[in-house]
Amino acid sequence: MPRFRSIAATSALALAITALAAAPAAVATDTSEGAEQEYVVLFTEGASTADARAAVAAAGGTIVSENTDVGVATVATTNAEFAADAAAQGAIQGTAQNRVIGDVPEDKASDEQIRKADAVEEETKVAGANAKGSKPGQGGGAAKNEPLASYQWDMQQIGATADGSYKYEKGSKQVRVGIIDTGVDGSHPDIAPNFDAKLSRNFTTDIPFDANGGYIDGPCEDEPDQSCSDPADVDEDGHGTHVASTIGAPINGIGIAGVAPNVTLVNLRAGQDSGYFFLQPSVDALTYAGRTGIDVVNMSYYVDPWLFNCASHPADSPEDQQEQQTIVAAMQRALDFARNRGVTLVAAAGNEASDYTKVLSDATSPDFADVPGEAAYVRDLLDPASCVSVPSESRGVISVSSTGVSKRKAYYSNYGNGYIDVAAPGGDVYDTATNTRDISKAILAAYPKSLAEANGEIDENGEPTVEYVVKSCDKNGKSCAYYQYLQGTSMASPHAAGVAALIVSKYGLPDVVRGGKYLPAQVVEQVLLRSAVDTACPTPPAFTYTRITPAGATITATHTCEGGTSKNGFYGDGIVNALRAIGR
Repeated sequence: MPRFRSIAATSALALAITALAAAPAAVATDTSEGAEQEYVVLFTEGASTADARAAVAAAGGTIVSENTDVGVATVATTNAEFAADAAAQGAIQGTAQNRVIGDVPEDKASDEQIRKADAVEEETKVAGANAKGSKPGQGGGAAKNEPLASYQWDMQQIGATADGSYKYEKGSKQVRVGIIDTGVDGSHPDIAPNFDAKLSRNFTTDIPFDANGGYIDGPCEDEPDQSCSDPADVDEDGHGTHVASTIGAPINGIGIAGVAPNVTLVNLRAGQDSGYFFLQPSVDALTYAGRTGIDVVNMSYYVDPWLFNCASHPADSPEDQQEQQTIVAAMQRALDFARNRGVTLVAAAGNEASDYTKVLSDATSPDFADVPGEAAYVRDLLDPASCVSVPSESRGVISVSSTGVSKRKAYYSNYGNGYIDVAAPGGDVYDTATNTRDISKAILAAYPKSLAEANGEIDENGEPTVEYVVKSCDKNGKSCAYYQYLQGTSMASPHAAGVAALIVSKYGLPDVVRGGKYLPAQVVEQVLLRSAVDTACPTPPAFTYTRITPAGATITATHTCEGGTSKNGFYGDGIVNALRAIGR
């Protein structure tokens, strides 16, 4: 996940890339007296506006923006001791540094500075990068299907097909699904018919300068849209666009169809181009969703810089402990605000191939270091009772694990009896008879043409030059679009979000306050879980994954599934099913 680019990955390749991703991704922030910094400040529950503002001023800060829905503010300060001074104020519960990482230029992408990437998702691209002329999935579906439907094994797995849920419920335009991600390409031909540009928002900014005045990612004019404040219909990463089309790509004679092909898609961008998701944009996106009548949100990421936020782990400094506590508390307020207003919260479970209910180690946090050359440190013996990944382990959030084409839990997917709520197809390129890599076992979904061009993945005639990019045109050949194969719990979560959107479409009542439809999130969750197909643990429950990489290396790992058929650590309450969810 970024998308989970932010979620750490597994396997020898994944662990290697994750180790690099943990290193600082930009020039360090100057924390000396006089250098301006930004903090996210969480006010004490019940504190008055006047007291909160006075407390910020007393600590040496100036409020840049406020989120009065949940008592959070972005604060600028030149006080190097701001965090400590703020902790002494009764109206302030906690603080967290507010960071911006644009992207790392190629000439800086060394072992010490590398663009944050999700190796699980990138695994779909490693061996196929030189497959010029390879054109998987150019059609083959029946006439009543979309051109690439026969390659959507994921939709077949959950009953979202022309003979399945599409026959009875395609979703309602009145149902709004928010994609909290890296952005959504609202101009993509397989997204545009369902995209709501008016409601969409961008809550983050890619700033090209660090605190010392040096370029982080070159000047703004070097951005694809010549701006570091992107419009709300832009995705310069590709992750959010993939997620959005899985949820709601329309049935329009091009490419694919999503789980809920008639719902409205709303871009709630909180992720930077670099793939980092920090606290303030996430809080703002969630509260906006609650205020504006968004029915479902998909969150395929974790809130940076901590994969696990621990209240009192001894390896962390008091300042780091305080920051992690603030992230957990501020996000929970925002999640509660949204859920209490009818927003069903769906999140990817993550790609570390770990049992989140067991004692863990974390070698990826913090994933942004303030001191040049300082990398993440290993935190051993993390207690699952006091260390949580946000938002997937936050209260009220539906956590989704990933399945492969055979319905086995994907090799990279996190798991845990009591952690996983439901499972959904997210792809597993090694879920093959020979345990070798096959990208068609990943998930195919929309890809911005601008990124395919920038990355050299299509030629001057618009034809794909790599096997993981697919082109599809309408029957007249006048309108064409691009798609890419990705895998990850980032890809599983939107399948569950799409089913949740179908549930609201089917059973929701008119929202007389904000328009559209309304169904309490608790009811949506109940129907989603009850309609999921019970899937038992493997036999034996200690399942060994074998992967033979394109380089010829053999990698094995054993994951143990705990629980019964109706609920277990691999599948939760089962694999989501669109047809069953609408009562068919």
